Amino acid sequence: MAFDIYDDYEQGERVQQWLRKNGVSIAVGIALGLVLIFGWQQWKSHRAGHEQEAANVYAALQLANATNKPTEADVRTESLMKDYSDTAWAVFAAGERAQRNVMAGQADKAAGDLDWAQAHAKDDTLKALVGLRVAQLKYAQGKPQDALTALDALQGKGFDAATQELRGDVLVKLGRPDDARKAYQAAIAAMGDSAPQRGVVQTKLDDLAVAGKQGA
Repeated sequence: MAFDIYDDYEQGERVQQWLRKNGVSIAVGIALGLVLIFGWQQWKSHRAGHEQEAANVYAALQLANATNKPTEADVRTESLMKDYSDTAWAVFAAGERAQRNVMAGQADKAAGDLDWAQAHAKDDTLKALVGLRVAQLKYAQGKPQDALTALDALQGKGFDAATQELRGDVLVKLGRPDDARKAYQAAIAAMGDSAPQRGVVQTKLDDLAVAGKQGA
């Protein structure tokens, strides 16, 4: 019994000595751990608020577009690109302004918006969407080879039907009807049976067949 008591006492002394020697390190470690946990929670809360603010600005942008207020739409777009460049909403805004610039005949400005969107798109799906917009712009500018290069460089998935349809259009311009036919067929295969664009692509495919017979 005396040995047991002495052993317990000795162990207690050794524990106290160890704590005196390492107590500061332990306290610092615990404090740092608490700071990291608290900081992570704060960061998540800030990030969620940041995303919500960006979503609100984007909603205001959509309203400005719907009510034909181009000046306000540009202000909202600039706000997203400046203050929320790390969000998908900013990429959407830049892509939509590029589309508006194309419709206004300002291809150079549209190209600048798409360059910005490409540089800030992080998600593979977003990268694919912006890449598709770049290819569409090149095609609209009468640069089918550049459009094809842009299509070949696409990353991610999710726009197979639109990508293959555009590829078909580009290949027709490049005088490659056989390859265009394959692209249109791939576009149709990627669409649902009730897809609105299905009939349009089928017409393009049928036109290739007619052209092929006439050229035979």
